[in-house]
Amino acid sequence: MNYPDLIKTRYSVRDYSDAQVEEEKLRMVLEAGRVSPTATNAQPQRVYVLKSKEAIDKIRSLTKMAFNAPIVLMIGCDMDVAWKSPFTGDSIAETDAAIVTTQMMLQAADIGLGTCWVGYFDPAEVAEAFSIPKNVKLYALLPLGYPAEGNVPSPRHEDRLPLEATVTEL
Repeated sequence: MNYPDLIKTRYSVRDYSDAQVEEEKLRMVLEAGRVSPTATNAQPQRVYVLKSKEAIDKIRSLTKMAFNAPIVLMIGCDMDVAWKSPFTGDSIAETDAAIVTTQMMLQAADIGLGTCWVGYFDPAEVAEAFSIPKNVKLYALLPLGYPAEGNVPSPRHEDRLPLEATVTEL
């Protein structure tokens, strides 16, 4: 599939089949995150792969947004290594996490897997439950798997503002 088609047809999957994700495909998704650009190439992303029964049961007990995916990726950033703007002092970690999550999401779609970007979870509660180090801030969950038969995009999937509403030429 070409890139313009990929970014237009990829959608948030909220119902997954029970088919297991092949290790090779999981590695492709993780590699897309590994090679993602990050500020100053600091590579602060930390990706936790939840796929054991215990881990999946635990994340499902903490958020309904894990759906029934066979794998859930937790994406965070090591705040000790994330670049900070010398102008504002703000960490760019959230931007780095967004780039990594996006690239993994698009790679998954390209190889026939579904994902759903999830921000509806309590990062502190999840971090505690999985013993995530204090210096790692969790930003997103990414359920990953094969879409269930009959799964379709949300009715709002194609609702987009016109380009002129979001782009200003100066």
